[in-house]
Amino acid sequence: MKFSGFKSWLRNERFLSYLNRLSFLASCIALLVALYDLGFKQEKLQEAQLNSFYYVVLLIGIASILCRYFVLKVKVPAKIRILDAILGTLILLLSIVKTDVLMENFPGLQPLNKMAYMYFASLVYFIRELATINFRFNKAYLNPAQLFISSFLGIILVGTGLLMLPKATHEGIGLLDALFTSTSAVCVTGLIVVDTGSYFTTFGQSILLLLMQLGGLGIMTFASYFSYFFRGQTSFENQLLLKDATNSERIGEVFGVLKKILSITFITELLGAVFIYFSLSENELSQIGDRIFFSVFHAISGFCNAGFSTLENSLYEPIFRFNYPLHLVIAILFILGGIGFPIVLNIYKYLKYTFSNLLLKLNNKRPLPYSPWVINLNTRIVIVTTIILLSVGTLGFYILEYNNTLAEHNWFGKIVTAFFGAATPRTAGFNTVDMQALNVSTLMLIFMLMWIGASPASTGGGIKTSTIAIAALNFVSLGKGKDRIEVYKREVSSNSIRRAFAIISLSLMVISIAIFLMTIFEKDIAIIDIAFEAFSAYSTVGLSTGITSSLSSSSKIVLIFTMFIGRVSMLTLLIAMLRKAKHLNYRVPTDEILIN
Repeated sequence: MKFSGFKSWLRNERFLSYLNRLSFLASCIALLVALYDLGFKQEKLQEAQLNSFYYVVLLIGIASILCRYFVLKVKVPAKIRILDAILGTLILLLSIVKTDVLMENFPGLQPLNKMAYMYFASLVYFIRELATINFRFNKAYLNPAQLFISSFLGIILVGTGLLMLPKATHEGIGLLDALFTSTSAVCVTGLIVVDTGSYFTTFGQSILLLLMQLGGLGIMTFASYFSYFFRGQTSFENQLLLKDATNSERIGEVFGVLKKILSITFITELLGAVFIYFSLSENELSQIGDRIFFSVFHAISGFCNAGFSTLENSLYEPIFRFNYPLHLVIAILFILGGIGFPIVLNIYKYLKYTFSNLLLKLNNKRPLPYSPWVINLNTRIVIVTTIILLSVGTLGFYILEYNNTLAEHNWFGKIVTAFFGAATPRTAGFNTVDMQALNVSTLMLIFMLMWIGASPASTGGGIKTSTIAIAALNFVSLGKGKDRIEVYKREVSSNSIRRAFAIISLSLMVISIAIFLMTIFEKDIAIIDIAFEAFSAYSTVGLSTGITSSLSSSSKIVLIFTMFIGRVSMLTLLIAMLRKAKHLNYRVPTDEILIN
């Protein structure tokens, strides 16, 4: 009887709760110790102790997982079972490696030492436990805008701490420079105060890679989707929160949209890395490992519009300067990343609709109901604006720089470099020409392209293509004497117009304040260079005329705030700070204000 009572106590919910907490705590400790091991130099004795500690913690994790399966009889989703299988395999490999049998029989696997398995096993264990935790955010404490801003602040601070670890850099880095670099990576800007390739170790560059990926898509996207993916359920409040973040039409589509966003991101980055790898030659990077890391780093940096490069002079590095296939691949990556996920999903929907109708037609079956607006108004405006900006920018760059920075290229190289030069200011941040040698007229063109930036709900910044399109349409509408904006047989809502002009006004205000403050702190730097830096920071572009590293601490702080405001948008900050007004059930008399 006593044994049956003990067995029933084991199976109650309280014990399961204690077990889950213990296991999650163990996974957190394992991950923190892994970061400590990676970030600090260890003596041989400490290395051996950490080795044993990892093994003990992972065995505790395996024991808790087996207890859930066989004692508590907990029903575990198939996705969690896959992670458990991976974790069990890693523990088995660790046991084999411990006896050095694997290394003796397979000398080629020596680079994959025990610690590599330990780090990976710790990460899998942490993800496995984190996925089972149900995080609930109380709207009484944080509204969606505040939660969005807090998530970015959290990543920046964590990134700052990680970059300050001794093994993240070759010679160490100060707090301000680490904060600046972390902010630049999370806000996918690309402005740097130290050279990424020579200053940071492979571990440090891997941290930057993670920060760029999280910053490009947003930590809430990852956390929300993977939590749902592994648990198979979520609250209605979370779905409402994510509906606006993902621009979903219906609440039921939220996690489907998140899945497509993550799938598009990882598939595009993977394909980009493959194309980048094959565009490189042995003369550029001789080691296969170096080429793989270079490809992955630049694919993620490109798609996320981050602009970080492991090359000292970005793609203007002498040995990469004339590698036009590499330039085109990276340009395509940041154009796809900057066009916006809603646009990509809408185009996917249109292609799916068209292809389905074609198949039905070939099989002599009834086609799908006619849908003239599969391509919505937002997609039409963004695509047309993007094509105009790329065309005008390429032509302008080609004409203005033909006898200057383009002189060293052949006819094909001139076209590719002009196209790249027109596309990269729209928040990408890579450069294939000497930015300090550009004509002033070209800099003015780049100013405009940087300010406009990418498209809404993308990895890029700026005021966005749809904003400038609405402003231009409003000019035409006012010129014609209309009291509304009409385009493609649709009327643009007044709310969209108000948001567009608020974003334009707020952006100019923030940039002006940044320029004003930097001119106070930097009296020896030309105003055009300061303005270029401010526009680049706000629009999260990352292009620079070469003054970033020489700026004073005060100017760096100004740029940190400018990058952060540019990434989360000033309008979001206002929404987070000001209480949202409820629906007004009254109207007051209208009156005209004298303008112009």
